[in-house]
Amino acid sequence: MRESHLAVIERNVEWSGPIATEPYEVAWASEAIFFVRILEAQCTLPIDLNVQLSPDGMHWCDEGRSLQIDWTGEIYFVRVAHFGGWLRLAGQMIPGQRARVIAYLQLKE
Repeated sequence: MRESHLAVIERNVEWSGPIATEPYEVAWASEAIFFVRILEAQCTLPIDLNVQLSPDGMHWCDEGRSLQIDWTGEIYFVRVAHFGGWLRLAGQMIPGQRARVIAYLQLKE
């Protein structure tokens, strides 16, 4: 039987300026899906959030996948596999834009 875990990594958080979700230790999992749910947004231009990897939860590099949020939907996702010990999303909001979000990380082994 496969193991599964859902972590709420951002809850009712306002995004503006630079964004980095809380890092989450994921070494036991073999696949992950980030979900971002938009609660409220004052945004017009899309943003890209990069999936980032870390061996220690402090030093980060881009994994290569990104999650584009175009603000037309309520929920967005990106799938990730073959990652190290830690994952997070990071990006930059366009100046003057703000959004309130919930971010989830679904893990499976």
